[in-house]
Amino acid sequence: MTSKTKNEFCPACGKKRKLTNRGKIALCSACHTLTDNIRKNPQYLDQLSKLTDIPISSLSFHPARQTEPELPEELDAIRYRTTDRERNTWYVSVSELEGAPVEIFASTAFDRDQHLQSRISNLTTITRLISLILRHVFMGERLTLEKTLTQLHRSSRQKNDLPDMLSRVLSNYSKKENLADEGEVSTP
Repeated sequence: MTSKTKNEFCPACGKKRKLTNRGKIALCSACHTLTDNIRKNPQYLDQLSKLTDIPISSLSFHPARQTEPELPEELDAIRYRTTDRERNTWYVSVSELEGAPVEIFASTAFDRDQHLQSRISNLTTITRLISLILRHVFMGERLTLEKTLTQLHRSSRQKNDLPDMLSRVLSNYSKKENLADEGEVSTP
């Protein structure tokens, strides 16, 4: 049963198209076709997952995943000690959930506030990562660790600056070869 149509952003694909209401939801025709096919043949999701190497659990519309997972109040973390190009010691803590990094924090042992502020407020890194998030939110681009590593690597200006150090630590979780050169990263 079809009711009125309107040009808006489709909640499934994120594109501005003519939407058609069917029951409780308004989608574009491409998304209605896709949902109709999945409803008739649920095994299509499994086949698409195998063909595209996208794990079925990462498909947010999969019926088994009704709500977004929430982070627990407490998480185990690994702390890495690393040094920057000026031999300042930094500590990078990576919180993990089932072996996957879900949060990252960086702090330093040196006490020069102005020096610290200039390192932490690396404008290029912040804008690259915010852009990555915005593309995910508004264009439906899938966020991956590899894309995050690419943005950190591109925003790094010198070896052992903060983006380079974060990239090296997070590359421990990547299936691909490290994007940054190997460096000294150790766990205490």
